[in-house]
Amino acid sequence: MTTPPPNQAGFDRRYDVQGLDAIDVAVLDTFPYVREDDAAPYVGSPMDIEIVTDEFSPVCPWSGLPDFGRLEIRYQPREKCVELKSLKYYLTSYRFVGIYHEHATRRLLSDLVGLLDPLRLEIRCDYGMRGGLNTVCTVRYVAEDQQAGQP
Repeated sequence: MTTPPPNQAGFDRRYDVQGLDAIDVAVLDTFPYVREDDAAPYVGSPMDIEIVTDEFSPVCPWSGLPDFGRLEIRYQPREKCVELKSLKYYLTSYRFVGIYHEHATRRLLSDLVGLLDPLRLEIRCDYGMRGGLNTVCTVRYVAEDQQAGQP
């Protein structure tokens, strides 16, 4: 197989991408961590919530081609939990946003911390192979009042 010449049709193709303003933070919604009508005490350690999807797909800012990532969200709620349908719409809003893997992962953390004010939150995204390289980005947040004894 030979390398196509630079003037071959499609060789310099690039798809248009949307900017960061297309990320729909406003669609995110929450519900209370503790039900007001539940008189039973919630005993034990704080709950760990894990949300996983293989359908996170922002696009490459250079080519506009989709990147597919396995997204893992882990958090300990303080007062609010993220509503899943709204989270799905939020994640889908990245579909045409041109953003680097590292920036997308940090943006997810920032938006969810702003929404939830959790005790702890971790975002991990495995973006899979591209050009023989695999990128896995992990970012963490620990609330200030939870940092006693943290390195």
